[in-house]
Amino acid sequence: MNPIIFSVLGLIRGQIDGILPISDFDHTMILDKFVELQSSISALSIHDGPIASAHVILLAAGVVIFLGVAGEAFFKKTGIPDVAFLMILGVIIGPVFGLIQPEAVIQVVPYFAALALIIIMFDGGLNLDIKHVVKTAHFSVTLAILGFILSVAMITLAAHFALGWLWLESILLGSIVGGSSSAIVFGLVRNIKISEEAKSILSFESALTDILATIIAFILFEAVLAGHFDLQTLQETLGRAIVVGLVLGFGVGIPWMYVSTKLGNAQHAYMLTLGVLFVLFFLANSFGESGALTALVFGLMLGNKKHLSPILKFKLPKIDLDDPTHNQLTFLVRSFFFVFVGLMASFGQIEYLVFGILITVAIYYGRTIVCKVTLTKRFSKLDKAVTNTMIPRGLAAAVLATYPITLGLQNAEAYPQMVFFIILSSVVITTIGLAKSKKIPPPESFEGGFIKKPPEDSK
Repeated sequence: MNPIIFSVLGLIRGQIDGILPISDFDHTMILDKFVELQSSISALSIHDGPIASAHVILLAAGVVIFLGVAGEAFFKKTGIPDVAFLMILGVIIGPVFGLIQPEAVIQVVPYFAALALIIIMFDGGLNLDIKHVVKTAHFSVTLAILGFILSVAMITLAAHFALGWLWLESILLGSIVGGSSSAIVFGLVRNIKISEEAKSILSFESALTDILATIIAFILFEAVLAGHFDLQTLQETLGRAIVVGLVLGFGVGIPWMYVSTKLGNAQHAYMLTLGVLFVLFFLANSFGESGALTALVFGLMLGNKKHLSPILKFKLPKIDLDDPTHNQLTFLVRSFFFVFVGLMASFGQIEYLVFGILITVAIYYGRTIVCKVTLTKRFSKLDKAVTNTMIPRGLAAAVLATYPITLGLQNAEAYPQMVFFIILSSVVITTIGLAKSKKIPPPESFEGGFIKKPPEDSK
């Protein structure tokens, strides 16, 4: 949009020249200001390349960090996620002012997406309490599978009948945005006053749906290219990915749990852990797993040393899990990721905007049905309200939406556009829902709202 702004300023300058004679009004200073403004915008223009100059990019990075910190503080006070602000900033930097062009974003996608995926999944594992995960695993798995299937089914039908897409393309779109985003959910649940069990369910569910979406989408990419879908291939690939993720996560996580404690506060202890994580990501991809499950399990092992050391007969020293280096790295990756999502936005066709909003509303109502089936009376009204509204789409959807372009699939340009509007709409709905749920008081004498015993047992 730089040419548009430049032309408008030129037109305004021309109008001033033609309308205001110098004898009536000395407008030299005004014209000079317009020339200066035109020159400034021209300096930001990127006609000669896909990325603006280094100092402009660094300015944008500084604004991202500032908004990330301010947004996090704003969220803690108001309960409104900072995600929407960061995505809108991405839209301003990219589609509006054109500091970074879409072709540059697409080139960076594979690298930044891989880094964001493993860091955020690793962070999620570190912050999951394994006791709560085991205790509520059946709720998480049921919620993840039913929610994912229902979302994929609704999106598939809508894309096929409303947009006229082929069935395989429609299923692919559904799988890309079928699950909630662990990148957003992990950050949200930390600052919501719900029960630890509900936090565990939502965190583990989002991690599972990210993994499901990634594995199934890659299988469908191959199916769309081949023109047919093989259910046996889906089962084999999914099974192999789960086995590889668990074997690598546990196989390396358990010994490294011991090694990392021996390193103590060594200068580069965290960097060594990060290096192991990157090697695990490479191995996972080599053996057919996206790296998401491996990173999650690896983080789960390191984050639960205190619980696991007695079981594994390890004598571990005092453990400090609050690593400032890791917290800062996670913050940076998360903040830049959501700006990155905004950079991929495109407003070419209005029907994609309408489709994205309407399908997100349908996902929300589908989510309420799944929650009613899944959550029992053991959960309070507060826990249920938060679970109902937790539908944000994010990392997996944004990353996967770019692959149709790189693979040259039909309707490839439509995926990022629709997925952007679905992500933004889902974040808005989640924000509104969380704001409403804050008005629901938790049951007295119970932290968060999880009722330890069913009402009939407490009588």
